[in-house]
Amino acid sequence: MQNRSERDTFAEMYATRLARLWAVERGLAFGRLDHVDEGRLYIGKLGLTDDEQERLLIDWRAPVAQPFYRATPAAPMGVTRRRHLQTKGRNVVGVDDDLLDLDSLSDDDRATLNGEAALLAALDERRTGRMRDIVATIQAEQDKVIRADLNGVLVVQGGPGTGKTVVALHRAAYLLYTHRERLERRGVLILGPNLTFLRYIEQVLPSLGETDVLLSTVGELFPGVTATARERAEVAAVKGDLRMADVLARAVRDRQRVPRKPIELRLGRYSLTIERAMLESARNKAVRARRPHNQARAVFVRSILNALARQAAKKLGRGLIDDDELADLREDLRTEPGVKSALNRLWPYLTPQGLLLGLYGSAERLGAAAGDLLSARERALLLRERGEWTESDVPLLDEAADLLGEIDEHVLRASAAQAEEELAAARQSEELQREAELAYAREVLELTGLSDVMEAERLAERQRGEGPYLTTAERAAADRTWAYGHVIVDEAQELSAMAWRAVMRRIPTRSMTIVGDIAQTGSAAGAPSWHAVMDPYVAGRWREASLTVNYRTPVELMAVAARVLSSIDPALEAPTSVREAGFEPWEAPLEALPELVKAEVGEGGKVAVVVPDALLSDLGARVAATVEGTVVVGAGGGDRGVSSAALDAPVAVMGVTDAKGLEFDSVIVAEPDLIAGQSPRGLSDLYVALTRATQRLGVVHSRPLAPALHGLRHVPLNGD
Repeated sequence: MQNRSERDTFAEMYATRLARLWAVERGLAFGRLDHVDEGRLYIGKLGLTDDEQERLLIDWRAPVAQPFYRATPAAPMGVTRRRHLQTKGRNVVGVDDDLLDLDSLSDDDRATLNGEAALLAALDERRTGRMRDIVATIQAEQDKVIRADLNGVLVVQGGPGTGKTVVALHRAAYLLYTHRERLERRGVLILGPNLTFLRYIEQVLPSLGETDVLLSTVGELFPGVTATARERAEVAAVKGDLRMADVLARAVRDRQRVPRKPIELRLGRYSLTIERAMLESARNKAVRARRPHNQARAVFVRSILNALARQAAKKLGRGLIDDDELADLREDLRTEPGVKSALNRLWPYLTPQGLLLGLYGSAERLGAAAGDLLSARERALLLRERGEWTESDVPLLDEAADLLGEIDEHVLRASAAQAEEELAAARQSEELQREAELAYAREVLELTGLSDVMEAERLAERQRGEGPYLTTAERAAADRTWAYGHVIVDEAQELSAMAWRAVMRRIPTRSMTIVGDIAQTGSAAGAPSWHAVMDPYVAGRWREASLTVNYRTPVELMAVAARVLSSIDPALEAPTSVREAGFEPWEAPLEALPELVKAEVGEGGKVAVVVPDALLSDLGARVAATVEGTVVVGAGGGDRGVSSAALDAPVAVMGVTDAKGLEFDSVIVAEPDLIAGQSPRGLSDLYVALTRATQRLGVVHSRPLAPALHGLRHVPLNGD
């Protein structure tokens, strides 16, 4: 057993190391620091040493690497030159130098100065359909966020193009490096807005050597459910409202019935009566137990069966009975079909799915649960037939699961003749066996000195041979009650109040990084402010950092978006763009869309057509008929295959929701007036659509343009 545990531990350690090395091979070494006193240090994605343990490469997250991101000519931090290395495969193809202290350079060093600004060179590269790491070009403003303290809640507010997402991903890599022992056991959860977005970012962390982080959407938080469909805005607003927590709590209580009239039970030779007082007493005991509904059922059932057993004893003329006789009578009654049926009606086992479908499918049940909490119109919006789970249903399923608790599988599988004492004995025996296995596992790990490397629970589980080894991310994804070490929420402004309740259940330590932009809130159930989101959970215990520089959107494009931002709120300020693209934004008639898309493809790079939800099918079909390889992303990002295809295709047609967080070389926005009017926060959606491009922006329309979009260069139809 000891040899086996040692073998498994070393195998896991080396497999993890190999996976990281293979993942970071592209661009492994990307920089060099020339110090006044310390010589040269090479900076890379991982730390490496030679056989004599001499440092060959410094991990970018190490404290000694900070000057690569923080040093400036005004504060050089002992650095004379910062060199950026551009590689292709294992070959260096370019060198860019940032000169920080000319006086400290030797004549030989002065003769080897090279290059242009590495940041601008990276920004001008064409998009690949996947987000790339920025480890070689992290800016000082971003580095402060990445290296911020692990504890507490950090809110990162930043406008479009400021690098919020990529900063959050690099922060995850930094925290895993700095607090690996703490975070590897509990894992890191990264929540994104949709499946397309997750496909877009999925290569960043592996490229930084981190291969065991769980990427998820809110629609995937409930194990066994992957909800990609979306509601109409008004329905999502109701489901996301905090009042739904009280509605669900009432719905559960309504299923714990206390009928006004007594319930008569005919049991062959005699009949028994379940009185109202008996039911109220049993329910009060169950409520005082402070257990979820399904666990509290055992208290309720036991109380009713005890009362019925004493009633049966009197009917049979036994008078006072001892505990053993009471247990026998109680078990006899438990197996009676009439008693079982009554108990199931009075306090049924419930699943989250069953509870929600019961509400959605019954105006009577919904009315009883909602009461004065929801208006008649809001209740009508919730009613529906059975159908596909939507993204806004998932937080409600999670809330219901918290109220209901797990159903005891032993009870469900127990045969009618199986006594309660036998079940308890079986559970006690199983628990003793597991405790013995766990104690042995702890002893093995202590003797081998591996107690800090592997958990005793994991070793004991392996020795039982209960299944294949699962990574932390895989185990966490399958466990609704998993508590993570750190949670990162991207596009956080889109989460509803009910979604935040689901997120907070997964991070009791409140160690979080919240990333978003209030000005881009498009969801009707989204955040009005960070205070509204954070104060109910961590009032006075959260801090905010700002990213103010726009690296994605050129000056020409941002000038257009800034006018829309002023329409949302004149007090809001757009981030400052660092570059010009040399392309003026244009507008053209909607009829020209297919040909204009074809022309943009000819310019090179990835092209996105962002359209109103109502026109997605029509405009998507028209573009796909003209431009080969076009992919149309449906509501919710479709399945994972469609999400990946959209990122790899030369042209993707999508709604604003699926475009959030993404970037393309060229973007054409169709019917901006309809986008602005399709929801109460439609102007925010339009702002998002106008800031997805890194090079070129066009607008096609048949309706008049809003004043904020006046002045765009006009592109006429052919022959006009």
